[in-house]
Amino acid sequence: MYLVEMDGTGYVRISGAPRGKTATPPSPEDIALVLHTSGSTGRPKRVPIMHGNIAASTHNIVHHYALSPQDVALCVMPLFHVHGLVASTLSTLLSGGTVVVPGKFSPLSFWRTVRDTGATWYSAVPTIHNLLLARAGEDRPAGAEGLRFIRSCSASLPPEMMERMERVFGVPVLEAYGMTEASHQMSSNPQPPAARKPGSVGQGTGVGIGIMDEAGNLLPTGQPGEVVIQGPNVVSGYENNPEANQKSFTNGWFRTGDQGILDAEGYLTLTGRLKEMINRGGEKIGPREIDEVLLKHPAVAEAVAFGVPHPTWGEEVAAAIVLREGSGTSSGEPEILAFCKERLADFKCPKKIYITTAIPRTATGKIQRGAVAQALTGA
Repeated sequence: MYLVEMDGTGYVRISGAPRGKTATPPSPEDIALVLHTSGSTGRPKRVPIMHGNIAASTHNIVHHYALSPQDVALCVMPLFHVHGLVASTLSTLLSGGTVVVPGKFSPLSFWRTVRDTGATWYSAVPTIHNLLLARAGEDRPAGAEGLRFIRSCSASLPPEMMERMERVFGVPVLEAYGMTEASHQMSSNPQPPAARKPGSVGQGTGVGIGIMDEAGNLLPTGQPGEVVIQGPNVVSGYENNPEANQKSFTNGWFRTGDQGILDAEGYLTLTGRLKEMINRGGEKIGPREIDEVLLKHPAVAEAVAFGVPHPTWGEEVAAAIVLREGSGTSSGEPEILAFCKERLADFKCPKKIYITTAIPRTATGKIQRGAVAQALTGA
């Protein structure tokens, strides 16, 4: 047994314990973190992230947002996920800035915390942005004047929400694209005066981005395909999962599992997860396009489209929506369906709309389309 005692300097010592030694500095190839993927479309996979990956990712984030020692980041995302851990926390520490971590997120006290701490930016999922918008109404919250920008990541940000955030909060809203396998950030919209493109996740931020077909060929600008990435922030493989590694890495590129399109300026637009694409009689339909149309209806607060089994077409389009509080929509589903028919090709229009009070999401705010479909239809 060892005796724990306090010496004359005020330090606690363990009497008789073996002498310790100073840990050697890690190398870039040493593992810094082992995290799980979100599992939004399948079983979570373990991702070993090396120190070199973290260093590359944080440097990219600091450079892209021009973070400095004068910045104060308000971290409202969980620290068990790369969004809060890498973007809000480690990148800010690398810049010499300050990180504020509230005990929990509360839309009631959020702006008071922003004001009292002098926060200059925060990053969150659209679910949190939506809660803050609902609380603010059309009035700019006290404290928002101290922000340089707002960052959105980990789920798609509807263009209408981006526009309203900028109008109400009075600062640029920068949508970014990240994932665990990239040690978080891959692309982001830039700060003014450069162009922010609503509906796009911006340009690569120190990360190579391409669009690839199923055979592994890189596709030209404007053609849809699977988003692939490469760079020092990208991990070398999953832990103990050779099958996933074989499927995920092609010719030095990592396959993200997302479908997207690059424009002539290198801005990336995501159209959906490949596993979530709706296959209606051979027509591949990106559910995000349907989500965005539904969200344009003034009575719809949240929307998620998904495929359900169909005896003829294989799959048919359905959607779940959450109505805005006090929206006063009397006709419900027929009105929303008619709204979609005016804005979508017939084969893309939902044939059934479920009105619900909440949409299932992961702990980090990602929509679980499969869980929605199973909960509402049993499919």
